[in-house]
Order: sequence, then C-alpha cells, then structure tokens
Amino acid sequence: MSSPAVAYARENQARFLNELKDLLRIPSISTAPEHKSDVERAAGYVADNLRRIGMENVEIIRTQGHPLIYADWLHAAGAPTVLCYAHYDVQPPDPLNEWISPPFEPTERNHNLYARGAVDDKGQLWMELKAIEALMQGHGGRLPLNVKFIIEGEEEVGGESIAAFVRKQKSKLKADFALVCDTELFAPDLPTLCVGLRGLVYTEITAVGPKVDLHSGMYGGAAPNPFFALIEIISKLKDSRGRVLVPGFYKNVKPPAAAELKAWKRLPFNEERYRKTEVGSSKLTGEPGYSVLYRTWARPTLEVHGMPGGFTAPGAKTVIPARAQAKVSMRLVPNQDPDDILKRYQDFVKKLTPKGVETTIKVWSKGPACVVGTDNPYIRAATAALGDVFKKETVFIRSGGSIPIVTDFQDVLKIPSVMMGFGLPDDNLHAPNEKFLIPNFYRGIESICLFFEKLGAE
Repeated sequence: MSSPAVAYARENQARFLNELKDLLRIPSISTAPEHKSDVERAAGYVADNLRRIGMENVEIIRTQGHPLIYADWLHAAGAPTVLCYAHYDVQPPDPLNEWISPPFEPTERNHNLYARGAVDDKGQLWMELKAIEALMQGHGGRLPLNVKFIIEGEEEVGGESIAAFVRKQKSKLKADFALVCDTELFAPDLPTLCVGLRGLVYTEITAVGPKVDLHSGMYGGAAPNPFFALIEIISKLKDSRGRVLVPGFYKNVKPPAAAELKAWKRLPFNEERYRKTEVGSSKLTGEPGYSVLYRTWARPTLEVHGMPGGFTAPGAKTVIPARAQAKVSMRLVPNQDPDDILKRYQDFVKKLTPKGVETTIKVWSKGPACVVGTDNPYIRAATAALGDVFKKETVFIRSGGSIPIVTDFQDVLKIPSVMMGFGLPDDNLHAPNEKFLIPNFYRGIESICLFFEKLGAE
C-alpha cells in the first residue's frame, strides 16, 4: 500500500481530528429555526476548508432552506469524474440529560469521538475533504481524477433543496459516479459497501376536535379527544405481528434476489447480540417468516415517532386538547411508488378518522428505495481499496435507512453511487452519545485516497 497520499494522511492525523472537532462544535441543527445561523456557520467552515485544500469554484449556494456547497477540480484529462456527496447538518441532541459529555463539545473516550454529528455525517464528510487534501499534497498539487463536491445542510429535514438543485443543474453536476460517505460497516473491521437503501414517506397527522382546549371534568364524555382519535387511527395502521394494514401497501414489493439472500446468510450476524447491544429490548418484533436483516433491509415498515399535543409539562393539567399530532413514517422497498403509497395511506387515515374529529396530513419528505448495481469499475476499485486497508474481503449489504439523493443521482444524473461508509452499528446515530471510532475515521481517509488513486491509474 505505497501511496504518498496515505503517507501524508498518516502524518497529519492529529490535525485532521482537531479540525473535525471544530466543525462538530457548531450546532448545525437543520430542523431548528433558532440554529439557522449555526447552519450557515458550518457551511462557511466547510467551504473555507475546500478552498484551502485546493478545490476550485467553491460556492455557497443559497436556497429556500439551508445552503448547498459546490466545489470542483477538473484538470485530470481522460480520468473519470467523481461527484462527492455528504451533509453538514445534524439531528437535534435531545434528550440532553442522556449525554455523558455535552453533544457539541467533542470528547474522546475509548478510541471514540463523541459528539452530535460525529459519524452522521460531519466525520464522514471530513474524511472526504481530508482525502482530497492528502491526494493534493501527495501528488504535487494534482488529483488522480476529476472531483466535484455537492454538500448539503438539509439531509436531516428531507433534502428538498438539493433535490431541486440536481434537477436544475444536471450539466454542472455531470459525473461518472458519486461517492456517498453516509453509511456504515456491517461489523467492526469488516470492509463494507452499501448497495441498497429503503425509501421513505414521512408524514405528520394533525387531528382537530374542539375549538379550544377544554376542562376534562366539565367536557369529558361529550367533547371529542383528538388523542383518542389518533390512537384509534394508528392502532389500525399496523397489526400486532408487524404487518402494515394500509390497503394495497404490499402490492408491488420486490423481494431480494436469491443470490443476495444467500450472501446475507454468510454475514457475521448474531441476532441475540443485536437484540442486546443494538436494540436493547427484551424481545425483537416484526413480521414472522423473515430474518432480521430481511425485515430491516428489504421489507417495508410503518413507525410512529412522536405524538405532540395537549399538556406535556411536569405536573397535572386536566385538559382535552383542541388538537394533537402524530409523526408517522413508512420505509419503502424497491418497486413501491412513494406517491402511490402516500395516496393509499391518506385515504386510509381519512376512512379511519372518527366522527367529531378532522385530520390533515403534512408530508415532510418522500422518496423511493434504491438498489445500485455492483458490476462497474467504481465498485471494483472501491472494493480493492477497502481490501488494501482492512486486509479482508469486502461485503455488500443494504441499509434500512434512506438517503434520497442516491436515487436522484441514479434517476436524474444517470450515475451509480458508491456508498462507502465507516460508521458502526452501535454509533448511536440520531441518539444520545453519538460517536465515531477514531481509527475508522483514519481508515476512511486512507480508503478514499487509494480508491481515487486506483481509478486514476486505470
């Protein structure tokens, strides 16, 4: 593994990590209006670094939401062009009392870096930037292939701005393939490429009953309660065995190929360990007849995420709320059309709504599932690079999560994505005490360096 870029990266590991810590200190929470200036500050930090490492045409692009960042370096004649994607926004840190160390003060413990955004996705974004810096420095100010960056600040709130930008700026973003670093290794020390993602329809049901909040003693028994309406609706969306009851929900579900299912069975997966260490529940649930990996990677689901409304502060207040809400999402698999599923879901909720209550549905985000092919030179080079770094054979997996932009790259830009991530299953994405294993941060930088060097050599 003789690479001047890797040598430079190893010499500068401490600085790379400290720079990442500075980015992690910025609370770029895209869903919170009060953090809009912090999101802007994070965009500026990333853009300044892109300029410093030698990228050209660096732009902070204003949108109706949070800024996009574009940059390029296009002087490798005859070499392929990669479109590097990542996001700099993060999830809210709540509940704060469950964090061992403050979420926006990066802290090292047991070879991990703890902070909100450490692995999702600032740490992995920083891997991409530092790999480019190492390649520039290791190759005399040049890159082995042409590079474009498109980085967003709205991934955690649906990614509407980048989706619109991709459609309007196809020529600006024209590339041969995309590199997406927003996934994870299947297991520690096991090089992994993700080749499939579930789609998503994320909604919020609002139920409205009385015109104002009412005293439950004076009006209980006569006034409709929006919470009970939501309870009644939600209880009929899915049965006790995990099967979604929306009519026609499973109509077009495409199962994985036999070869893919066979490969999943060879993965080092222990269901009991998964239950104890990752889920932490007394029992796993879900549709009978399907393995855990099948259920989480290739079966559609419906989940409830929160039910705001009424009185939730400490103490007692006997109130029948005027309105209540429920955040409900559905994960989709190949061949399920998000628009079709949304229409079926809306019709079903309307049918289930009890008398005296009115319901409306807001759509927060919507996108189809995506499965990418593995028979292309970019996957082969990525596999070889990972093999050089980890000294093991790379495995292909799917993810139960959603990265909507991967589908846009495939359908709009007509390019495949290489989803090369270095998180771990227990990194607490979207939860308290999010972390990134520091050796994986370094291995990610080295893997990207070797990946791009191999493509340039071809």
